[in-house]
Amino acid sequence: MVTIPYWFIRYGLPTAFLLVATVTVLLVRAAIHDDAVAPTARVEPAPVTTPKRAHTRSAHASAYSVRSGDTLGTIAERFGRTVGQLLVMNPGIDPRALRVGQSIRVE
Repeated sequence: MVTIPYWFIRYGLPTAFLLVATVTVLLVRAAIHDDAVAPTARVEPAPVTTPKRAHTRSAHASAYSVRSGDTLGTIAERFGRTVGQLLVMNPGIDPRALRVGQSIRVE
């Protein structure tokens, strides 16, 4: 007669039972979920585009409204100025902390 060790009865059988029960539950759950959800075609989201504003420079433009991504260098380049000239015309601005919508003298 074969004797089964105590540790196997104490720990092995409950572990095996829980493993079988878990696998069964996962298989049943997967089968139910597959039946409930109809396959759908993958739809790619449309790319987000932002309208570009024209960079026109009028003869009377003396102020510029800062837009997202602008730096003092890009603004100076756009209006044919240097950063130093813009700082002289705008003594109160911090070139490292421009805010969207902030008005800057450019002429």
